Formats: sequence, structure tokens, C-alpha cells
Amino acid sequence: MLTVDQYARIRRAHRDGVSIHEIARRFHHSRRKVREALARPEPKPYSRTKEPTAPKLGRFKAVIDEILAADEEAPRKQRHQATQIFRRLVKEGYEGGYDQVRRYVGKRRRREQETFIPLDHDPGQRLEADFGHIWVDFPEGRRQVPVLLLTWAFSYCPFAIALPTERTEAILHGMVEGFEFFGCVPKEVWWDNPTTVAVTILTGRQRQLNGRYAALASHYTFDPLFCMPARGNEKPYVENRVKCLQRRWATPVPKVRDLAELNAYLRRCCLEDRQRVATGQTEPIGVRFEQDRVAALALPEHRFDACIDQPGKVDKYQTVAFDCNRYSVPRPYAFTTVTVKGYVERVEVVAQGRVVARHERCYERGHQILDPLHYLVTLGRKPACLDHSAVYRHWKLPPNFLALREELEAKHGSHPGARAFVRVLQLLAEHPVERVEEAIQRTRQTEGPLVDLILQRTEQLRRRQAASAFRLDSPETLPAAPHVEVPLPDLRRFNLLLSQGDEPYECKSHALVEEQPQAVATADDVCRV
Repeated sequence: MLTVDQYARIRRAHRDGVSIHEIARRFHHSRRKVREALARPEPKPYSRTKEPTAPKLGRFKAVIDEILAADEEAPRKQRHQATQIFRRLVKEGYEGGYDQVRRYVGKRRRREQETFIPLDHDPGQRLEADFGHIWVDFPEGRRQVPVLLLTWAFSYCPFAIALPTERTEAILHGMVEGFEFFGCVPKEVWWDNPTTVAVTILTGRQRQLNGRYAALASHYTFDPLFCMPARGNEKPYVENRVKCLQRRWATPVPKVRDLAELNAYLRRCCLEDRQRVATGQTEPIGVRFEQDRVAALALPEHRFDACIDQPGKVDKYQTVAFDCNRYSVPRPYAFTTVTVKGYVERVEVVAQGRVVARHERCYERGHQILDPLHYLVTLGRKPACLDHSAVYRHWKLPPNFLALREELEAKHGSHPGARAFVRVLQLLAEHPVERVEEAIQRTRQTEGPLVDLILQRTEQLRRRQAASAFRLDSPETLPAAPHVEVPLPDLRRFNLLLSQGDEPYECKSHALVEEQPQAVATADDVCRV
């Protein structure tokens, strides 16, 4: 087959007056080929006019059709390839070549291959959500981190946040952070079908939602929608963002101290990406996102409480179970039913409508997370636990506390000294460590380790610091002084007292005696300790 350059050379020679016979002799082509080149400026592209015959495959085509029909019900990764079909046909007596089988299988699959219609979404309508995974270098080593990605379908504007897990509370936290990052809420949020969001897949696109995710959708008034099973291509924008996260933002492997630093880096990447023009668009992502923001829903007045909650019973050790761990609560709530709220970074215990305990979240199993302050009341009755309980044996206190205990035990003995030291520790339930430490230091420098004096000076420091804070407040923040009117003295009562000077004192002006105020001990008296 002649090329375009050969056609051009033949046509230029004929233009210069060279005959067809001479052109054929000079360029070593037949006169038929020369005439074809003179008839058109370029060679006609080759095309197969008829399908190649496969006589040996004839009766085996029905077998191939049965195999491909059965593959439609099989798992995607357990379907026949053309080579496997060829091996089966050979065992059944097929004597033809592999190419005949490969062409027929490819033709059948192209005919049944799915096609799509280009979609176009309105501004502010659709937000797609999914998780991606990247490897990150932390000081303790390299580990894989799940990253929640949110992407607007219209503007392609992204948000990414690294989370410790993919549990429901992590999804709630990430979506609340994403809505606040965007400053608006979409009308639809699309997910795959994770069990942390969609508990049960019902008919079609109907889903039984996780209770907390349903509460999130109700709080922000968006429609919770889901792709069909095994149809991740229904949310292509966030799927491409996962590749962008892995190839662009996480290459090379990020090196950070903790998740907070990683999230700060991912947020900068999201903001910088707004300057980019996405493929197929003419405006930057940030410009198109402003259209999303205008058409989207406004944020509600109150932030959603991104947590999961469950009831729990406090046991005799003042602990309540949550996520295969136990967390301590104060003594007054022992043997009661409380509500445990699990956040991404903390666990809160709620009783009687208020938070009574707050701990850092532990993602391991079988641990006890105990707060020494919760056991101070029990410690007063069982001071021996000061040395035989891990919660107090590993309690890190300032050096002045340890020196005070040594002095108390040296002065009063081992057990009485420990009891006196427990009385000082019980101050930490109401006062900060710094205040109690200052009271201990002043007492040790002056009059020795007297526990009553430490209690008294701690209270004095509290009043002094409260008074200093009150004086430092600006006049604008101080409450208005109440208006008090003092009546003028009535001099006639004094004249009445002089006119009855001969009567006994008890009988002089009974009304005057009744109006004398009674002496009341002030609550700030230091001796009350």
C-alpha cells in the first residue's frame, strides 16, 4: 500500500509533464498504482470489507454464548477470559485457533458493553462523598490514614480531612467540618453504601439509614442519596478526587507530626486547588464554587453534635463501658445509668443533663481510662489505695506534692501522714493544681506542713484571684450596680427614747429593738475550714 508521500511524489512528477509509463518505470510502481495516485490526493484507508470466516468455530459459538450468559451472574473477578474459553473449547473438541475465539468474544462483549449519557448538575445541588487512603510518615513510623473527601459536582471544589477511623462518628465529624469549610450545605449528598451510613440496602435506591447520619441530614436539611450497589461510577467526581489525593497531594509521602498537621496541609491543598481550571471547564474552580455557594443552603445557627451516644451503667469501680474500653466517672454517679457520647477525639459522660466526665478517646481495646480526680472521695475512705492503685501510682504531680507527703509521713507516721496527704489531694476536686501547689509552697516555707493551714491558704488564694479578676475586668463587662435608696432617719424615735429614760432598758422602744439587725457570720470566714 502506497503512502501519502509516495502519492505526492507521483502527482508532482505528472504535474511536471512526466508520462505515466515513465513514472511507473522511475518509481517502480505499476501503471495501475500510478493511475490510482493521480485519481485521488491520498491513499484510501484500509477497511475490512467482510468479516473473516471461522468455519471451525461454527458449532462452538452457541457454547461461547452460554458461557458469557452465565458470567453475567458470576462475581466480576470470577468471569471467563477469552483464553479460558479457548481452553474449554479445546477440551470439547475445538480444532481452530485462538484468534477466532478472541474475535468472537470481543464482538459479543462490545455489543453488550454499557454506555453512558453525559450528566450536568445545577449549582449547589450535589455533593459527593467517599474515603481515600494514603500512607503518611509519622514520628512513630509509616501508617495508612483514611481521608474523607467531599467534592461538589458542579464546581469540582474539594474538601479533604484525615480521620483516625471510618466509623460513624468520624464521618459525622468530617462532614460537619466540610460544611463549615464550604460555608454552605448542598441539597443532596451522595455516598456509596457503607454500613456506617446505610445500615440496610432496600429495594432500588431506598436505604435504612444509620440513626445519627439521619439526624445529620435532618439538621442540615439535605437529601441523603446513595449509588446503586457496585456502581461507584455514579459519583465520578469524588472518585477522581481520590486519585488526585494519592497522586498529587500525597506524592511524595507526607511527613507530619500528627493528624492536625496533616489536616492543615490538606486544607491548604484544597484552597490552592481553587485556582486551577478543571478539564472541560473554562473558569477556575473557585469561580464556579461561588455559584455553588449562592445556590446552596445556608448553614444552620447551631453546630451539629457530631457524636454517637449510647446508655451505660456505672459499676462499682466508677467506670462505664464504651467501645470495648472503660471510662471513669465521679463518685456521686456510681451505680446510675448515664449516657456515653463518643466523639472522634474524646468521650463524654452525661448524667442529669450535664457532662460529668470527659476523657481522651482510646481506639485500642481492653483499656481503662481513669481520672484520679474522680476517685478522691473514695480515696478519703480508702487511703491505702494511694500506693496500691494504678490510677494514683502513675499520677504525675508537681514535686511539692511529693515533698509534702514525705514530710507528713515523717511527722505523723506512715498511715496518718497518708490520710493527711489525701485531705490535701481532695482540694484538687475544686481548685487547680497551681493554686494548691502555691498554698503548699507557702506553708512549707513558713510554718511547716500543717494540713489545716494549707486548706485555709488555698481558699484565701481563691478569693484573692477572684478579686483580682474582678478588678481587671473592663467597665463595659461589669454588671450594673443595683440602685439602692436609703430612707432618711426619723428623729422622733430618738426623742421617744429620751422621754422614756426612767423605764427599764428592756422596755424602751420595743419597736427599736426589733429593727436591730442580727449578727451573721460571713461565709468567707477563714476559720470555717
